[in-house]
This record gives sequence, C-alpha cells and structure tokens, in this order.
Amino acid sequence: MLSNTTSHISQHQTTLQLTIIPLPCQPGNTDLTDPVKVVFSCPSKMRRTVKRNTGETAKLNQPPFRPLICDRFFTGFHGSRNHRKLDMLNVLRHAVIVTALSGTFVSVPLLHAEAPAKQAATEFPQIHEKLKEFVKQNEIAGAVTVVVTPDKVIHLDTLGMANIEKQIPMQPDTMFWVASMTKPFAGLAICKLEEEGKLKLEDTVDKYIPEFKNLKNDKGEPVQITILQLLTHTAGLQEVALKDVIDIPNLAGLIPLYVAKPVQFVPGSQWRYSQSGINTAGRIVEILSGLTFDEYLKKEFFEPIGMTSSAFYLTPEQNDRLATAYNRTPEGKLEANPTNRILLDKKSPTSRDRYPAPNAGLFSTAPDYGKFCQFLLNEGSVNGKQIVKPETIKRFRTIHTTPEHKTGFTPGNGWGVGTCVVREPQGITAKMSPGTFGHGGAYGTQFWIDPERKIGWVLMVQRSNFQNGDASVVREAFQNEILK
Repeated sequence: MLSNTTSHISQHQTTLQLTIIPLPCQPGNTDLTDPVKVVFSCPSKMRRTVKRNTGETAKLNQPPFRPLICDRFFTGFHGSRNHRKLDMLNVLRHAVIVTALSGTFVSVPLLHAEAPAKQAATEFPQIHEKLKEFVKQNEIAGAVTVVVTPDKVIHLDTLGMANIEKQIPMQPDTMFWVASMTKPFAGLAICKLEEEGKLKLEDTVDKYIPEFKNLKNDKGEPVQITILQLLTHTAGLQEVALKDVIDIPNLAGLIPLYVAKPVQFVPGSQWRYSQSGINTAGRIVEILSGLTFDEYLKKEFFEPIGMTSSAFYLTPEQNDRLATAYNRTPEGKLEANPTNRILLDKKSPTSRDRYPAPNAGLFSTAPDYGKFCQFLLNEGSVNGKQIVKPETIKRFRTIHTTPEHKTGFTPGNGWGVGTCVVREPQGITAKMSPGTFGHGGAYGTQFWIDPERKIGWVLMVQRSNFQNGDASVVREAFQNEILK
C-alpha cells in the first residue's frame, strides 16, 4: 500500500509517526471508516492528551488542534474555541494515512501552524486561482469546493475565511447552512417510500394528511393536489409568513396554516417555487415512517452514506465550525449578516425548539455533500451496498414538468422530484449535459451532477445577498473550470 518511512521534523519537533487512513482531500479516497492511531512527539509542556473513541490516546501539539478530517475518531478536546478553529490541515498539509492494523508508519511534513488554507490535491488547479479573485473582490468571504466521480474525490479545496472578524479560515470541515439544498432529500425520501410500496407520487395528499380534504380555491371549491405536485412546485399552495411559523416546533403544526389558505392557481397549471409544498411532503415522510423528518434522513441516508457532519440541529462542536454569513454592501464590503440564518430568526443552530424544515433546514459540509453526489452517481449504492434502487434514482432525477412550465431561476430547466434538471443547456448551464441535475441554496451553495460525464461538484459559500445564487459569477467560474 505505502512504504514504511519515518522523518525527523526539526530539533524542536521530533519524529512524527502515524497509522491512519487517506485524507479525503487526496484524489481516490472514498473510505474514512477505519480506526486510526496518531502519535505526535513534542515538548512535554506543549502536549495535550486526547482520548480516541476506541479508548486509546494520542498526543497533540498545543494549541489543541482539532483534526478536521479525523474528528470522528477523537473526543475530549480542550482549549479555547478559537484554538479549536485551527485544524490539522494547517499543520499537516500532505498527510498520508494508513490503516491501524497495517503497522505502517508514514512521515508527514510540518507546515507553520498559522499558515492560511492552501490548495489541496486536485485535478482542477485553476479553481483555486479563479475563486481567489472573488475573495479579493469581496464577492465571497471564502469557499470550500469539491468535485467527485463515482469512486473518487478528484478535487477538494479551501480558500478565504469562514469568519473574517475572527480570522478563522475556511477548512474542509467548515459547516454551512445549505438551505434549499435540503429539498432534494425530501424528494428522494418520498421516492424511497414509493420504492417500498408505501405511496405513489401520483397519490393525492389528502390520502395521507386528512386536513387536506379542506383545501379550497379562491372560490371556496374543494381542491386536490398530488404528492408529485408538491415536489415539482406545481401544487399552488400559498406560503406562510416566518413570524407565524417560527415558534411551531414540528411539521404537523404547519399543516393547518397551509390548508387554511386557498391555492394560488389550478394545481399542475403553473410552476411557482414553494416552501409549503416541500414541507408538506416532509410531513408525509414523517407519517409513513413514524420518524421525524430529521431522524428519517439520518437513518435512511446520512448514516448509510457516511454523512457524519450533516444535521438539522447542530452540536456545539459543529456550531463552532459554522461559517458566518455575509452581506455585500453597496460599497463593496462584506458585513456579517445580523440575522445570519433566515429560518432560525434569533434561534441558535443548536436549538431543537423548531421544526426540521424539509425546505431549508439542513447544515452540512462540502465533503459530506460530495458523498451524497457519489451516492447519486452510483445510482443509490454506497460501497457496494444498494440503499435505494437505480430505478428510484432515475425516477428522482427525471423531469416531471412540461416544457410549458418555466421552472427554476435560470432558463432551460425542468423539475424532477425535489430537484432541478437541465432540459436545454443554456446560459450558466450551457456546458452541462442535458439531464444534469442539482440544486442551489439561499446563501449561494450549489451542487450539480452530470450523469453523462459521471461527475458531481459542490460549492459551499455563505453570501446572504446574491441577487441570484443560481446565476452567480462564483458558480459560473467554478463549474466552467470543471466542464472545460
């Protein structure tokens, strides 16, 4: 696998020996599940002992760096929040890690602990330089980018700041509010339930949520809508103001508010982006599974796929990693968004006093969402295990709207089951293959999968006032480098 080597770092830092697994920034790595053993030799006064989840110990230099790639293996870190923000990639830029049982020791060159995030291993070296210009221009504070094939991570890069004021750099494990990139999970959850025979996309919603028997149009006439219409944004449900839902703790509490308002148009006749429709679909998932929406996604998708940093309710440690959202002022400066996350109002991302929003409640990282892209590229399979059937993935990413429906926020698209699908590539999608599918988020995040090229890509940023995140210059520059 790898040859046995050792290295003397300097007179101040003695030999560093590791037995670990490949870092995700290295092309070709897809497995981060094996146990690890990490030993750092350093002056005793600079040591911190940390217990690994297997009960073994490791010695880490001070300040107590949090190994971002290996954080699933370590618990019990001490030190200030700012210290924990300095991660291992600032020290170990080219770590090569081998399984614990192999007995292989690999030396790793040390870099200065305060060095800014640098370009990781990549097949697209120009992405870093292209996006760095947008940081200089204050279009974004920073970004994390990932490109994957079905079996490899071929690009992982970080640049800029997760928090400008505290000078915390972007890192691969930086958390982002991905907002509407939650919606495809709602669609895929419904498709999985259909695969299991628990519903049909063409079923009417009132079959599963009886309150919808009271849904009416503006003339007071009864109206029926289908589950598919909920997920293609063609149901016509009206929205409810944030102030009216911010204190509702669960999805069940939203339904009476949705049903009380008449539909905006004849269901199926128009396309209008709908938060209420996606949330209603999420409620159906809860009713048929017996789990809350967040619990269902964790059980059926996050855990099997290995998305360990994806959640609706953040732990304190995950919240420490959350990137700050920024507005760009008319003067061209970046200012921290005082509300920070639209759906949270003044609540913390760690608060469970809110419903798990299928329309926009998810937080994740670029590597985690890259795993989701690989899952979709592999037609529902993870490490050879079929989580959902290939025909279910095809159902999910097939266009279910008509050419007459003007869908999405860029031209030439149709809509699948909770996901945008490129019908006629043009404008910002011009270089994509027909059938490329994905979704954006309110703060400029993006993911797209081109089944023809067998490639997927993820852009993570937190700019809260893009005029149109789906058509941003940042997205365009990023994907143009991939699709040359």
